Amino acid sequence: MSEPFNCDSCKESLYGRKYIQVEDVPHCVPCYDRLYANTCQECKELIEHNSRELYYEDRHYHEHCFRCSRCSRSLADEPFTCQEDALVCNDCYCSEFSSKCVACGKTVMPGSKRLEYGGCAWHEECFVCCGCEQPIGAQSFIPDKGEYYCVPCYEGRFAPRCAHCKQLLVQGGVTYRDEPWHKECFLCTGCKVQLAGQPFTTQGEDPYCVKCFSNLYAQKCSACDKPITGFGEGKYISFEERQWHQLCFKCSECSVSLVGAGFFPDGSKILCKSCNEK
Repeated sequence: MSEPFNCDSCKESLYGRKYIQVEDVPHCVPCYDRLYANTCQECKELIEHNSRELYYEDRHYHEHCFRCSRCSRSLADEPFTCQEDALVCNDCYCSEFSSKCVACGKTVMPGSKRLEYGGCAWHEECFVCCGCEQPIGAQSFIPDKGEYYCVPCYEGRFAPRCAHCKQLLVQGGVTYRDEPWHKECFLCTGCKVQLAGQPFTTQGEDPYCVKCFSNLYAQKCSACDKPITGFGEGKYISFEERQWHQLCFKCSECSVSLVGAGFFPDGSKILCKSCNEK
């Protein structure tokens, strides 16, 4: 008499029947499917032993259930992505989520080289200079009224030129008489010191530092004999052909300030009312 050969689960004989062994333990097909088959994530049915099973991120699918959630095309042999737990084919993902190139209007495919600026996207080869029409790539660029320029083209078209040396003024600089100057070109007409960042004045159209202007052109105070430049010592007083710093405009006898008061000239002196009456 032959040995019994039964399903380990239902105990029915397996002679003449198809069976599946799990760790050397035999099971009839119905018991195997009931005990070991995975449930399809999509249709919630068992994935039977004779069905092709697909596995993605701890989830199991029938082959015919593994499809795009948008267009229902099979993803068994197609590239896809997962968007909020939904499977999406590459075409649907690009159409729905990928940026459009503002130059050519086509989709910027995931993984392709792209450039983004100001909320817009370009294919790398579509982001070109409006001047030379060459791809800008990873170079520096300058936006201007919705157009984009490589630095050489922008400088050639728009950058101002120094009024002195006529070379391009790329950054910084000063403005004098409505004209741009390099800082290193804007010099005192007298001593050639740079005037950017310090007080200066002019004689005609020529700029001068305070020291040179004082030595060359400034009137001298009748009291202290120092130049009256208008810098530092504030206002000054002028009478006939003489000038005084405001702080120097005092009575020659008692040194009381005569600013805003009556005074009396006495030769080279100026006197207050009291000293004049002595």
